Formats: sequence, structure tokens, C-alpha cells
Amino acid sequence: MTIRRFSAAVFAATLLTPGLAACNSTGTGEAGASASPTVSGSAAPGSAAPSDAKQALLNSTREISNGNFRFTMSGAGSTAQGQVHEPSQSAEMRVAIGDPSSDLMMKLDLIHFKPDSWVKLELSGQAAGSIPGANKLALGKYQHLDQTRIKGNKSLGFDFDKVDPAGSEVLTQGITEVRQTGEGSYAGTLDVSKAADAGSVDPSVITALGAQAKSVPFTAKLDPQGRLSEMVVQIPAAGQNAAQEVKITYSDYGSAAAAQKPPADQVVEAPKEFYNLFN
Repeated sequence: MTIRRFSAAVFAATLLTPGLAACNSTGTGEAGASASPTVSGSAAPGSAAPSDAKQALLNSTREISNGNFRFTMSGAGSTAQGQVHEPSQSAEMRVAIGDPSSDLMMKLDLIHFKPDSWVKLELSGQAAGSIPGANKLALGKYQHLDQTRIKGNKSLGFDFDKVDPAGSEVLTQGITEVRQTGEGSYAGTLDVSKAADAGSVDPSVITALGAQAKSVPFTAKLDPQGRLSEMVVQIPAAGQNAAQEVKITYSDYGSAAAAQKPPADQVVEAPKEFYNLFN
């Protein structure tokens, strides 16, 4: 296998990019392959009109911008979960790329407490020892990050002006068709190429999708207060990438807790080898 640096965004980008999960994922890509919703652009009897349905989804992401929620993401062999607490300028995320059957599995526990960030990195799999400088990565310790070296790096940094790791607001703005399928439930298609500027989908995947990028199926659910609680995006197979289902959830709006800084005796300064892995 080929070891490469993990320069793509660990969060949304890896989750929305089939093939960016750990180096040799054995997933079949069958998940979600037959789950594409049929969207007519007309409302079902008793449901909201298409324009109202789209507006409901656009409105559903507003509370996310307040930066007080828990979230999960899964897809393409990766999972992430965490919480954002903008009132304390803190966030915590736990990311896993790959699984025990992969040649390389990576786990990251990231803590952001502005202006500081820490990450605990774990590597496993037969290829873990092949990573350049692996013996100097301070695995199992919380590594304090130099903010000047991670500025703009979506893998390691966190922008408290853009608090949603999944970029759901950008995704909903790309909706091309939508219909209401039930109380608080929607289905339709979205143009993922419009999410490229936000980094939600890797440009190489958009290129591979071609015309398919403009009509990617999705489903969404809102909570009783009209806030987004779940979005599932069905990325079709394209090129060397198998079909993938990406699932994003939100919960605990307004009641997430502040992140906890790691204990001082578990913290070390990140070595240059660590930055080399992600830059």
C-alpha cells in the first residue's frame, strides 16, 4: 500500500469523500446504493409545497450557527462525533478513519479551547509502523498544537466563525429538488458541486461524479422545533469510488457542554513529525 499524508479535512471532507477513508478499506460500497429517493418536484397530498419544503430545510440550519450542539457523522469508512460550545469558545471531536480490518486505522481525539488546540492520535494496523516518523509522534498523549502551523488546516484547526463541522448549511443551499415525505421528513436531490468552496466534498470526487454531482439524493429530518436533526446523503459510485451513504446528525441544541482541557500531565508539544503527517 502507499502511505500518504492526511492533508484532506478529517471531518466532513473525509466523510463525504469515498476512498479517503483509511488506506485500504474493505467496504463494498453497497450501503445506500438502492436508497435513492424518487423526487418529482411536486408535493404529496397534505404536505408542504416544494418551495416551502426547501425553505423549511434552509431554516433548519440556522440554530447550528449559534454553536451549541452535539453532532455525529459517518460515511466512507469514517466516523466522527463531538460537541461544539461557542459560548465557551470550545469544541471536542473524536474521529475514526478506517476499521480494525484496514491496513491503517487512525483515531483522533481533538480538543479546541480557543486559543489552544490539542490532539491525541492513535494508529493501528499493519501499515502503522510505515508512517514516516511514527516513533516520534507521541501517540497516546495529548499533543499541544502550534496555531501558526495549523492555520487553515481543516484536519486540525477549528474555526469558531464557521462552527458546523459538516457544513449542512452549505449542503442545504445546494438543494435542487425536494418534497416533504412526512411530518418533519424530506427527500430530494442536491448539487454537491456547490459545496466545493466550503470543503464539504473533495474536488476530485466532484470531478469523478461529473453530471451526477448536480443531482445527488438525500433525505433529511427536522426535530419538533424545526431544527435539522438528520441528513443522509447518497454519494453514487463514480470512477474508482464505490457508492457511499453519508449520515449527519445533530442533537442537544442549546445544551451542549464546554469541552474539558486535557490534564497537564498528559500533554506534550507536538513534534515536527506530527505536522508533517497532516500538512
